[in-house]
Amino acid sequence: MNGEIVFRQEFEIQGGDFSRGGEVSCEVKNLLREIGLPAANVRRAAIASYEAEMNVIMYAEQGRLDLSVTPLEIRIVVEDAGPGIADIELAMNEGYSTATPEMRELGFGAGMGLSNIKKNTDEFQITSEVGKGTRLAMIIRTEGCRP
Repeated sequence: MNGEIVFRQEFEIQGGDFSRGGEVSCEVKNLLREIGLPAANVRRAAIASYEAEMNVIMYAEQGRLDLSVTPLEIRIVVEDAGPGIADIELAMNEGYSTATPEMRELGFGAGMGLSNIKKNTDEFQITSEVGKGTRLAMIIRTEGCRP
Protein backbone atom coordinates (compact mmCIF):
# COMPACT_ATOMS: atom_id res chain seq x y z
CA MET A 1 0.00 0.00 0.00
CA ASN A 2 2.99 2.21 -0.54
CA GLY A 3 5.35 3.13 -3.34
CA GLU A 4 7.80 0.35 -2.52
CA ILE A 5 9.00 -1.39 -5.68
CA VAL A 6 8.16 -5.10 -5.67
CA PHE A 7 9.49 -5.82 -9.15
CA ARG A 8 11.95 -4.02 -11.42
CA GLN A 9 13.69 -4.82 -14.69
CA GLU A 10 15.59 -2.83 -17.30
CA PHE A 11 15.69 -3.50 -21.01
CA GLU A 12 18.04 -2.15 -23.68
CA ILE A 13 16.56 -1.03 -27.00
CA GLN A 14 18.75 -0.74 -30.08
CA GLY A 15 17.84 2.09 -32.41
CA GLY A 16 17.26 1.12 -36.03
CA ASP A 17 16.75 -2.58 -35.25
CA PHE A 18 13.29 -3.04 -36.78
CA SER A 19 13.75 -6.82 -36.86
CA ARG A 20 13.55 -6.87 -33.05
CA GLY A 21 10.80 -4.28 -32.77
CA GLY A 22 8.22 -5.30 -30.19
CA GLU A 23 10.43 -7.75 -28.30
CA VAL A 24 10.83 -5.54 -25.24
CA SER A 25 7.13 -4.68 -25.00
CA CYS A 26 6.25 -8.36 -25.42
CA GLU A 27 8.59 -9.23 -22.56
CA VAL A 28 7.02 -6.46 -20.44
CA LYS A 29 3.57 -7.88 -21.17
CA ASN A 30 4.65 -11.43 -20.28
CA LEU A 31 6.33 -10.35 -17.03
CA LEU A 32 3.28 -8.37 -15.91
CA ARG A 33 1.06 -11.38 -16.66
CA GLU A 34 3.38 -13.62 -14.63
CA ILE A 35 3.18 -11.19 -11.72
CA GLY A 36 -0.58 -11.60 -11.88
CA LEU A 37 -1.70 -8.10 -12.75
CA PRO A 38 -5.18 -7.63 -14.23
CA ALA A 39 -5.38 -8.09 -18.02
CA ALA A 40 -6.59 -4.51 -18.57
CA ASN A 41 -3.50 -3.11 -16.84
CA VAL A 42 -1.22 -5.48 -18.72
CA ARG A 43 -2.79 -4.47 -22.05
CA ARG A 44 -2.37 -0.75 -21.36
CA ALA A 45 1.26 -1.24 -20.30
CA ALA A 46 1.97 -3.35 -23.38
CA ILE A 47 0.54 -0.71 -25.72
CA ALA A 48 2.39 2.17 -24.06
CA SER A 49 5.70 0.28 -23.93
CA TYR A 50 5.35 -0.85 -27.56
CA GLU A 51 4.77 2.69 -28.81
CA ALA A 52 7.73 3.99 -26.78
CA GLU A 53 9.95 1.11 -27.89
CA MET A 54 9.16 1.70 -31.54
CA ASN A 55 9.90 5.42 -31.21
CA VAL A 56 13.36 4.51 -29.92
CA ILE A 57 13.88 2.05 -32.77
CA MET A 58 12.66 4.56 -35.36
CA TYR A 59 14.46 7.68 -34.19
CA ALA A 60 17.20 7.07 -31.64
CA GLU A 61 20.59 5.42 -31.61
CA GLN A 62 19.79 3.52 -28.45
CA GLY A 63 17.48 3.56 -25.49
CA ARG A 64 16.50 1.91 -22.24
CA LEU A 65 13.13 0.92 -20.81
CA ASP A 66 12.90 0.69 -17.04
CA LEU A 67 9.87 -1.24 -15.75
CA SER A 68 8.94 -1.15 -12.09
CA VAL A 69 5.86 -2.35 -10.27
CA THR A 70 4.58 -1.23 -6.88
CA PRO A 71 1.46 -2.47 -5.10
CA LEU A 72 -0.46 0.42 -6.68
CA GLU A 73 1.08 1.11 -10.08
CA ILE A 74 3.16 0.11 -13.06
CA ARG A 75 5.91 2.59 -13.85
CA ILE A 76 7.60 2.65 -17.24
CA VAL A 77 10.43 5.04 -18.03
CA VAL A 78 11.97 5.11 -21.50
CA GLU A 79 15.05 7.20 -22.17
CA ASP A 80 16.89 7.44 -25.44
CA ALA A 81 19.97 8.95 -27.01
CA GLY A 82 18.48 10.44 -30.11
CA PRO A 83 17.71 13.64 -31.95
CA GLY A 84 15.19 14.84 -29.38
CA ILE A 85 11.86 16.46 -30.13
CA ALA A 86 11.88 20.16 -31.04
CA ASP A 87 8.16 20.75 -30.53
CA ILE A 88 6.59 18.34 -28.03
CA GLU A 89 3.15 19.95 -28.28
CA LEU A 90 3.13 19.40 -32.06
CA ALA A 91 4.46 15.85 -31.68
CA MET A 92 1.57 15.03 -29.32
CA ASN A 93 -1.01 15.74 -32.04
CA GLU A 94 -2.63 12.65 -33.52
CA GLY A 95 -1.46 12.17 -37.09
CA TYR A 96 1.71 14.26 -36.76
CA SER A 97 4.72 12.24 -37.85
CA THR A 98 8.33 12.75 -38.84
CA ALA A 99 8.65 9.19 -40.16
CA THR A 100 10.78 8.68 -43.24
CA PRO A 101 9.36 7.09 -46.39
CA GLU A 102 11.27 3.90 -45.47
CA MET A 103 9.58 3.77 -42.06
CA ARG A 104 6.20 4.28 -43.69
CA GLU A 105 6.90 1.40 -46.10
CA LEU A 106 7.38 -0.79 -43.03
CA GLY A 107 3.95 0.27 -41.75
CA PHE A 108 5.08 2.86 -39.20
CA GLY A 109 4.67 6.60 -39.02
CA ALA A 110 0.91 7.07 -38.60
CA GLY A 111 1.59 9.70 -35.96
CA MET A 112 -0.30 7.88 -33.22
CA GLY A 113 2.57 6.77 -30.97
CA LEU A 114 2.72 9.51 -28.35
CA SER A 115 -1.05 10.02 -28.30
CA ASN A 116 -1.54 6.25 -27.83
CA ILE A 117 0.87 6.35 -24.91
CA LYS A 118 -1.08 9.21 -23.35
CA LYS A 119 -4.41 7.40 -23.86
CA ASN A 120 -3.15 4.20 -22.24
CA THR A 121 -1.51 5.71 -19.16
CA ASP A 122 -2.86 7.47 -16.10
CA GLU A 123 0.13 9.79 -15.94
CA PHE A 124 2.47 10.67 -18.80
CA GLN A 125 5.40 13.06 -18.84
CA ILE A 126 7.67 13.74 -21.78
CA THR A 127 10.85 15.76 -21.73
CA SER A 128 13.24 16.17 -24.60
CA GLU A 129 16.39 18.03 -25.51
CA VAL A 130 17.22 18.50 -29.16
CA GLY A 131 20.48 16.74 -29.99
CA LYS A 132 20.50 14.72 -26.75
CA GLY A 133 17.38 12.59 -26.46
CA THR A 134 13.95 12.08 -25.01
CA ARG A 135 12.56 10.75 -21.73
CA LEU A 136 9.06 9.33 -21.32
CA ALA A 137 7.70 8.62 -17.84
CA MET A 138 4.46 6.64 -17.66
CA ILE A 139 2.31 5.43 -14.79
CA ILE A 140 -0.57 2.98 -14.97
CA ARG A 141 -2.47 2.69 -11.72
CA THR A 142 -3.44 -0.84 -10.78
CA GLU A 143 -6.31 0.25 -8.52
CA GLY A 144 -4.86 -1.43 -5.47
CA CYS A 145 -4.12 -4.77 -7.12
CA ARG A 146 -1.10 -6.26 -5.43
CA PRO A 147 1.43 -8.18 -7.49
